[in-house]
Amino acid sequence: QGAVKRQALYACSTCTPPGGEPAGICLACSYECHGTHRLFELYTKRNFRCDCGNSKFKNLQCKLLPEKGKVNSGNKYNDNFYGLYCTCKRPYPDPEDEVPDEMIQCIVCEDWFHGRHLGAVPPESGDFHEMVCQACMKHCHFLWAYASQLAVPALTKVNSLEDEGIVLKAEESEEPKKEIKKESGVEHQETKEEKQTEQFNEPSTSSGSHFLSIYGHCSKFLQKFPVETAKTSFTKSEETVCKLKELQSKQFLKKDTATFWPSNWRSKLCTCEDCLKMYSELEVQFLTDECDTVLAYENKGTSDQETERRDPLMDTLNSMNRVQQVELICEYNDLKTELTDYLRRFADEGTVVKREDIQHFFEEFQSRKRRRTNRMQYYCS
Repeated sequence: QGAVKRQALYACSTCTPPGGEPAGICLACSYECHGTHRLFELYTKRNFRCDCGNSKFKNLQCKLLPEKGKVNSGNKYNDNFYGLYCTCKRPYPDPEDEVPDEMIQCIVCEDWFHGRHLGAVPPESGDFHEMVCQACMKHCHFLWAYASQLAVPALTKVNSLEDEGIVLKAEESEEPKKEIKKESGVEHQETKEEKQTEQFNEPSTSSGSHFLSIYGHCSKFLQKFPVETAKTSFTKSEETVCKLKELQSKQFLKKDTATFWPSNWRSKLCTCEDCLKMYSELEVQFLTDECDTVLAYENKGTSDQETERRDPLMDTLNSMNRVQQVELICEYNDLKTELTDYLRRFADEGTVVKREDIQHFFEEFQSRKRRRTNRMQYYCS
């Protein structure tokens, strides 16, 4: 299939020991081709193609797909493929590490890090969904502009100048400041008037009251925003505005730590033409893809398992009306009871159930069903 968007991977230290070229194998090959080997679990990686049996494996041919390309140039490798993780380059679990510490995966480099080696104390695991390590925050420096707005506030919202770090702020002219104040004042005034309107316009079943309430809202709106101004505002709002530039124009703090992000934060990243070009240059286009997340991958796996476990009988029942459902359930229970009684005789006698015995059972069952149907009338004529 080529490079899979996201999949579970393993590294085989038996076939590719330290000092050799790093290689990754898929879940299927870990069972079929490396069942008795020593494997490192790499969890999930993005855009990876299985290396099993290619030029990195000298004495092994893939049993599932013998003919493979010599190398997969699109694959990315790190120390994880030798069973080493974090900036400390230690195995996991580490027999020499007596400090209880969970490992957290960076969503950019996909390496795993000890919580104590991230430059910041991680929040509770339920408070964030994704993490970007220190090195990747330096690589993706634009994320600091988003951090003060989107990252987990308790640890990454850094508006105070007393916090350690570099305060970055773009120069602003006086006019934009005045406009911001003016706009905030209008919003505040609108909120007060809306509250007053809600107080004086109590819910009523009278259509006249509704009409007066709507008329009052429209009149106040037209007084504050003439038709020409409203049209101009609408036209401006349609113009593409770079979210990143807006955030960079405000004060934000850049620190030498990892950052922790809540769910759905990726959807708030700017997708203007300039930002998309920047993502491509930094090779982080996946940040705007919410289906790239490990959570989305796990949810898909859960959904697939539920589909496989679905009972065909229940699917059939859901497509029927009430009368048909009752009839089907009765027939199913009759079949289950009679088949159980029929097979019990073979079990008691210790004899083998043959194909002919099953055919004979169903012929007898169909015959009894026809006799019952002839005697009973389900519908009024």
